Amino acid sequence: MFKKILIANRGEIAVRVIKTCRRLGIQTVAVYSEADADSKAVDMADEAVFIGPPAPGESYLQIDKIVQAAKDTGAEAVHPGFGFLSENPKFPAALEAAGIVFIGPNVHAIEAMGDKITSKKFAAEAGVSTVPGHMGLIEDADEAAKIAAEIGFPVMIKASAGGGGKGMRIAWDEAEARDGFKSARSEAKSSFGDERIFIEKFVVRPRHIEIQVLGDKHGNIIHLNERECSVQRRNQKVLEEAPSPFLDKSTREAMGAQAVALAKAVDYDSAGTVEFIVDAERNFYFLEMNTRLQVEHPVTELTVGLDLVEQMIRVAAGEELKLRQKDVKINGWAVEARLYAEDPYRGFLPSIGRLKRYKEPAEGKLGEGMLRIDSGVREGDEISMFYDPMIAKVIGHGDTREAAIDTLLAGLDRYHVEGVTANAPFLAACLGEKDFRRGDIHTGYIEEHFPEGFHGTAPTEDQLRYLTAAAAFIHTVNIRRAAQTSGRITPPPVAHAQEWDVLLDGRRIPVEIDLPDAAIGGGGEATLWMPELVGDPVTLKSAWRPGTHLFEGRLGEERFAVSFSDRTEGYWLRHRGFTCTAIVCTHTSADLHALLPEKQLGASAKLVESPMPGLVVSIDVAVGQEVKAGEPLMVIEAMKMENVLRAEIDGTIKALHARPGQSVAADELLAEFE
Repeated sequence: MFKKILIANRGEIAVRVIKTCRRLGIQTVAVYSEADADSKAVDMADEAVFIGPPAPGESYLQIDKIVQAAKDTGAEAVHPGFGFLSENPKFPAALEAAGIVFIGPNVHAIEAMGDKITSKKFAAEAGVSTVPGHMGLIEDADEAAKIAAEIGFPVMIKASAGGGGKGMRIAWDEAEARDGFKSARSEAKSSFGDERIFIEKFVVRPRHIEIQVLGDKHGNIIHLNERECSVQRRNQKVLEEAPSPFLDKSTREAMGAQAVALAKAVDYDSAGTVEFIVDAERNFYFLEMNTRLQVEHPVTELTVGLDLVEQMIRVAAGEELKLRQKDVKINGWAVEARLYAEDPYRGFLPSIGRLKRYKEPAEGKLGEGMLRIDSGVREGDEISMFYDPMIAKVIGHGDTREAAIDTLLAGLDRYHVEGVTANAPFLAACLGEKDFRRGDIHTGYIEEHFPEGFHGTAPTEDQLRYLTAAAAFIHTVNIRRAAQTSGRITPPPVAHAQEWDVLLDGRRIPVEIDLPDAAIGGGGEATLWMPELVGDPVTLKSAWRPGTHLFEGRLGEERFAVSFSDRTEGYWLRHRGFTCTAIVCTHTSADLHALLPEKQLGASAKLVESPMPGLVVSIDVAVGQEVKAGEPLMVIEAMKMENVLRAEIDGTIKALHARPGQSVAADELLAEFE
């Protein structure tokens, strides 16, 4: 076994690998850019080596620097994580030349499967079901339109060297095929330095289901069942689970057998993933093979009972797999959500900045299941424009799919993030949809359920009770504590019971709360009367203490958690997909609130500012053009993705202050409305 391993990656996957190495007694070396100098992974590793500026092309993609770091620290092996150099065959070749072990598959397997055109030809020769399409090179948009028409619309236009949803477009007619070819090739060239494009038949309402394979250097290859990754946005996975709610035993075995056959055909000797698309009749077609660890590997680990990082390390060290196919079982269900620093209310624009407040829920038993958190950040860390905006992966595991979903939802409820905007409300809304809970999902699930984008969810009666009770409890404790401060003119109230009006986004809910003095110091039991929401008085128990930003309580027999923060007036509250502002006040103050005029849009509403540092890719409007709210204005590239800025009001473009190819800073003025 290795004594020291270098991790050629960053963020949560670097932390994930370090945790396994610690358990195995292996020392670790982290590499880091200027942006990651104070990162969690650097702090956790036994050693750390600086490799360059923040831009990946000058640091994490520099093979020579990483090989030299391994030499200088005496690392015997390198784990590439995912992304960056993990599927670049030049990297393991360079390591081998330096006498360092690559913790991943052999170079032949990476080369054979790394190119989508080559891999599909390879899969067809191995007897794996493939999607009808054109695998040859395509010269221009007209040829792309002609080929697409021959295949039959709709088609998927894809970058040969693509991944992570980049360089992919769906075309429903020849015009979209031309436009899609141009944009996919442009994105592929900028993201991968390879503008080759291929076209294949697009399966309508497909499911994205992948098979985890694991091989060793002794000819043993097994599969570890499937993961369903159908809930995607812009071809990037949002929710993943294992097993799939759609597959039956025979389909699972058939997909697994084909995945193993393909892996054997390239002498695969590590952890890898064979991805398929599956139609409504359970016909499945090979999509691609990822010759690395997948982001969503935790759901497989939890349902199979293996540490995949450990298995990769042991295989790289020459050990033989101890597990055989007959030993692979399915233990319960696991569902994973990707918590990103992005604003779901503004078209999922990346949210860059410092984590001013960051509190993860505790791992372990939660409700009827177990919660797992894979993160690479801490409070005070910065979400950088240079890398993927992932904050953490939140995973729920339970005996049943329902228990796993409920555990994951409870975990998201207990997550508190300030400083950047996180997509937790959107994740909770997806998980709470009836179709998701039934397992009725496909790759167009998000577009189908949120066709106008995400604008939050309407509160349920349960949520109104939880939020009203939490707001009344928090406010009463704060007011009573403030009243006991020495030197105040106003004496503390004598009565335990107080009457409030709770204004939840304008809705007025009368509440009477009886809170004993003993509860003011933090935690306790109160009796609430909420006649509009509950017929009888109800008991609220909570251990909440002032200064914390998570309110956990039990209202009657119902347990709940609310993430909140203070505002200039009132509180910001979040539960599941519903987010609101709550103002707790006296009846008289509530009467005055009702008389306040509606807020008018200020002058700043007519200014379009860049929400993040980035590069202006294109501008879709001209001075003097009339646009409607929601229409695209321009495209900004940041965090490895192209982001469309849309008009937030109706109006006429007065001026444009940016041009294609220009680098812009956060909050830089881009356009003005008249």
